[in-house]
Amino acid sequence: MNRTKEAFKAFVGVKRTNEYLESNVKKDVSRYGLNITEFAVLELLYNKGDQPIQHIKNRILIASSSTTYVVDKLVDKGYVDRRPDTNDRRISYAFLTEKGRELMVEIFPPHAELIKELFEELTDEELAAFRKTLKKISVKRAQTN
Repeated sequence: MNRTKEAFKAFVGVKRTNEYLESNVKKDVSRYGLNITEFAVLELLYNKGDQPIQHIKNRILIASSSTTYVVDKLVDKGYVDRRPDTNDRRISYAFLTEKGRELMVEIFPPHAELIKELFEELTDEELAAFRKTLKKISVKRAQTN
């Protein structure tokens, strides 16, 4: 086996798969007037609760300045609000407003179903192995940064 050639083919395959997945997700969330980054913030707050804005940046992998911009847009739309940390004024938390929670209660279940359908060609075992393989690569990435 030519490992370099196989690694390149795997890389191209991951890129193509990512484009396919991302285009489907973008199409889905755009129906609600959201972009993929806004949805990622809403999904994080919906599933994990209130988050320090700096933590959001790390969780959804966007630049710090972009995090503030995205949160500002979600605040303007009425889906998110901020509150300062009572112990450390340098820290602000983002949280879902009632309007944001209502939106996510409506749109998250069908979105989760779409994600499940995008992976329906894989058996449960293949999906678990795929996740484990991707994690190996992303853990190595995190250690080198």
